[in-house]
Amino acid sequence: MGMQTGGEEEEEIYGINITPLVDVCLVLVIIFMVTAPMMVHPNMDLTLPKASTKEAEEKENITISIGSKGEWAINQDIVGKQGVAERLLVMLKKSKDKYIVIRADKDAPWGAAEEALSMAKKVGAKYALATEQKK
Repeated sequence: MGMQTGGEEEEEIYGINITPLVDVCLVLVIIFMVTAPMMVHPNMDLTLPKASTKEAEEKENITISIGSKGEWAINQDIVGKQGVAERLLVMLKKSKDKYIVIRADKDAPWGAAEEALSMAKKVGAKYALATEQKK
């Protein structure tokens, strides 16, 4: 056996190690799954009334939220009552198939919920009142 001098030739690497890429992607998916529900509703604490209802269909909905102190929001943006009416018209011009979900706190003035219902009727959209299921 003879002694070799010099370095051995290394094989060239033809593949890419994708394990770190997969790890980062999985962490991002988990982060999005945890934070996505927080982005759906505005930062208003609502206590919905309890009722026996059927589950709503999963569609792209427009949500009108009314707080216990009379504050209004459309989707996740807190705006005044006039802002809701104006934005509702703009959003429905883009697509008439949208469904309006009215989320009113159980302590909210009934007149505010009634106004939201009449707004939905005026624009000719389908609408529903959000409630919590009775247990």
